[in-house]
Amino acid sequence: MKTRTAIKNAVLVMRDHLIPDGVLLVEDGKICAFGDRKRLPVPDGAMVIDAGGAFLGPGLVDIHAHTGGGVFFRDDPIAASRHHLKHGATTVMPALYFSMNAKEYVEAINVLRKAMESRDCINIGGLYMEGPYLNPKFGADRTSIPWQGPVASADYAPMVDAARDIARVWALAPERENILEFVRDVRGKNPDAVFAVAHSEASPYEIEALIPYGLCIGTHHTNSTGNGPSYSECRGVCVDEAVNYNREIYAELICDNMGIHVNPYMLRLVRKIKGDDRIILISDANADDGPVPRGYEDATEINFDHSGEISGSKLTLNIACRNMMKHTGASIVDVFKFASYNPAKAVGFRDRGELAVGKRADLILVDYNMNVKTVILKGEPR
Repeated sequence: MKTRTAIKNAVLVMRDHLIPDGVLLVEDGKICAFGDRKRLPVPDGAMVIDAGGAFLGPGLVDIHAHTGGGVFFRDDPIAASRHHLKHGATTVMPALYFSMNAKEYVEAINVLRKAMESRDCINIGGLYMEGPYLNPKFGADRTSIPWQGPVASADYAPMVDAARDIARVWALAPERENILEFVRDVRGKNPDAVFAVAHSEASPYEIEALIPYGLCIGTHHTNSTGNGPSYSECRGVCVDEAVNYNREIYAELICDNMGIHVNPYMLRLVRKIKGDDRIILISDANADDGPVPRGYEDATEINFDHSGEISGSKLTLNIACRNMMKHTGASIVDVFKFASYNPAKAVGFRDRGELAVGKRADLILVDYNMNVKTVILKGEPR
């Protein structure tokens, strides 16, 4: 007889509603039943976890994080992945930035592949390749970007081959010459890979031309993007407008407590335009030791590089959810969608991201402020 785990006395966070006083049953690492306690009794012999009235939602899915706890994934994947797991990210995707050269990319990919094959980094779900072919005019550390030459197979082939089956997202600037050759070669190695427009000043038409090839994400939306050409003082159209306009494209948002990455008004506007099923919250967790610019001394959730540019965040995804609730009035149901269901769907994780029968029992218990009380990974409390 199979042993079941029963989580009782929980508020179940579904995709579009709550189930108060709920029960959820887990068997063999998967969700096998859920409902309110009057209709779903706890089975005899089940291992019982009393949620104490906390919210039970799907584990968070952070598809874009360079570090965990200030440690780069490529340097110490165990420490970085455990930091995110502790804060509710039962799936995390290490991001590798285009400040690395080809050799460094391949070395980092190999380190992370080995980590994924161990039980120590069980929540690493794949890679987010933030590069190599972005626009070097935008983003942190842009004075040291090695990828400013032409898009050339001889340069990128070793890293595309190394990351072949574990890179789920490749970020790129669609305006780079011959970028379609790169896209086709990536898809040749991994037909399920998707693309993100990032660090770019591409026109909407250059972006839309890549949608049929799998471009479906706007990397840290409204950050590190240019403004298209316009007449006189009129605003042109560029990346942000294309991401807002195209239904096929998810908008990644970094939501810090002061609204520096994305102004709170802009967060509300993007939510209104894109709709709740096209928003993805990310941490973009990074580590940089540049001086804090004057006036930003209270910006404790973000980093700066040595030129004064924003360089990612110090966030974990549960805190980003809390900030999104504060800035936009989103409910706890909404932020679980932004930080679990939507990112899982965007990058092809079909086995997680929601409370549904047959899905992986990647679960977290949180209070209303998204403080994580318990993490359950594949049915096992961590």
